[in-house]
Amino acid sequence: MTKNAILFVNLGSPKSPELADVKTYLKEFLMDKYVIDAVYPLRWFIVNKLILPKRPKESSAAYKTIWTEDGSPLISISKKFLEKISPTLKDPAYLAMRYQDPSIQIVLSEICKSHPNLKTITLCPMYPHYAMSSVTTVVEKTKNDLKKINPSIQLKIIPPFYNNPKYIASLSRSLTPYLKPNAYVLFSYHGLPERHLMKTDTTGSHCLKVNNCCEVPSDAHKTCYFHQIKQTTALVAQSCQLKEGQFSFACQSRLGKDPWIKPYTDLEIVEIIKKGFKNIVVISPSFVADCLETIEELGDRLRSDWTKNGGESFDLVPCLNTEDHWIENFSDLVKETVS
Repeated sequence: MTKNAILFVNLGSPKSPELADVKTYLKEFLMDKYVIDAVYPLRWFIVNKLILPKRPKESSAAYKTIWTEDGSPLISISKKFLEKISPTLKDPAYLAMRYQDPSIQIVLSEICKSHPNLKTITLCPMYPHYAMSSVTTVVEKTKNDLKKINPSIQLKIIPPFYNNPKYIASLSRSLTPYLKPNAYVLFSYHGLPERHLMKTDTTGSHCLKVNNCCEVPSDAHKTCYFHQIKQTTALVAQSCQLKEGQFSFACQSRLGKDPWIKPYTDLEIVEIIKKGFKNIVVISPSFVADCLETIEELGDRLRSDWTKNGGESFDLVPCLNTEDHWIENFSDLVKETVS
């Protein structure tokens, strides 16, 4: 008799790279109050009048460059991840996406229907670092949907695993084969508006308000994306014995005119070249599965920018995807939470 089920949730993807499907996806994503955190009327205006008239066309063209016979890389990789990790877990495991299909609501309904005696669901947001636009929105959507379907089921949540030794071990193992003499290592993370850091600061007085806030101990670090990506960078650098001055981190995918956390990936590579480096290795730890942001934004556009600015070799480390060591390590991480 099944008492617990496991639910993995990642971001999601358009149903196809065609303009209409991309527009539908972007509208759902950008209208999320945890993504664009403005009051509804202003958010509606920003999304429908400023972003959607142009952005879907650009995004559709980008998605078409990465679409495969299996569809969206993020979806197909996530499905293969589920197939590989399920046999390692004693509880039944499921996959949902925060936006589009398979939706959280539909998958929760399937779980509850298949296991009428269920007591708990262990929710695994597939994001190593905390952000309201990733972890919070997944948690809140799952809570709200579960309350409608079966409020008696308890929800357990796997916390951000940015400094978990098993995650660090898998990142380090993925990076190591790409390391070579005289190559610079750039850790590129998804960007975040600075206002999000201050909004999720549980102390209300630390993030971006205290000098060297990420280094000064504080309870705010539990929900600070900036602190957590710095920690991941430092731990992987230590594990791989990277030398000071031969690695750094930066943030990509910024949107709009508000200040986002710095440095920016596209500007950081210019500074790296100015330092005399011609060879670069890029790793993207905030993504556990390859997607538009890794394949197209980094693998195509950033690679092109690197060459145009005088760089030579450019190596992009694939995400953890379905690597055996990642499956084993994440399975152990899940089991620790379930137990």
